[in-house]
Amino acid sequence: MPAPRATVVAVAALSMTNGSVLLSIVIPTLNEAKTLGICLRALQPLRHRGVEIIIADGGSRDGSTTGIEGLADHLLQCARGRARQMNSGANAASGRWLLFLHADTKLPANVENWLQQLSLGNDQWGFFRLKLEGRQPLFRMIEWFINKRSTLSYVATGDQCLFVRRSLFVAVGLYPTIELMEDVALSKTLRSNAKPIVWSSPVTTSSRRWENHGIVKTVLLMWSLRLGYFIGVSPRRLAAFYRG
Repeated sequence: MPAPRATVVAVAALSMTNGSVLLSIVIPTLNEAKTLGICLRALQPLRHRGVEIIIADGGSRDGSTTGIEGLADHLLQCARGRARQMNSGANAASGRWLLFLHADTKLPANVENWLQQLSLGNDQWGFFRLKLEGRQPLFRMIEWFINKRSTLSYVATGDQCLFVRRSLFVAVGLYPTIELMEDVALSKTLRSNAKPIVWSSPVTTSSRRWENHGIVKTVLLMWSLRLGYFIGVSPRRLAAFYRG
């Protein structure tokens, strides 16, 4: 299933290791001016080791993609929609592995160990445990439930940075182009093909969603969306509920 065509508006030289790229990191963005530059600068040590960085922007209007020249290998302008953007980024990628990273999420400090696992193991896909950057004690409880649920179910959220062999990603048809829950849908497809790696060192993601809208209110909203998806409510209706 081909992704919508994306326009490449900037390309930088890509360093190669043994003639091939192990990993491509795809970052879907939409109005992430406050976080994208920080995210890209944190990824530069990996990029210097040959990891490919791809930004798939869905039409940001806040200057997200200005001032980042030289910090990524590809900057794509894509049709809006996170699934469409990630598929466009994956189509432009050279890596044997793909990692889908949100602009407000940081990879763990021992990411080198994870890269070694990818290069030496026979794993097919996986995701990270999650840590929220906020200091409120309630966030620790939210983390625990997210990590416990995903470890038992093998179903990840986007904040947990799903990673997958490119060959498997293509074989299952890429991300389903639905309005919401695309990571849940893809996880369920992937788990039917192979058991995932659940990497023990967590990624750290922004807690701004909970802080801006209220912790309890946001938790109830997330549970309602997941329940709705489970009982068959269409992703389009769920997306309208989420935005409204």
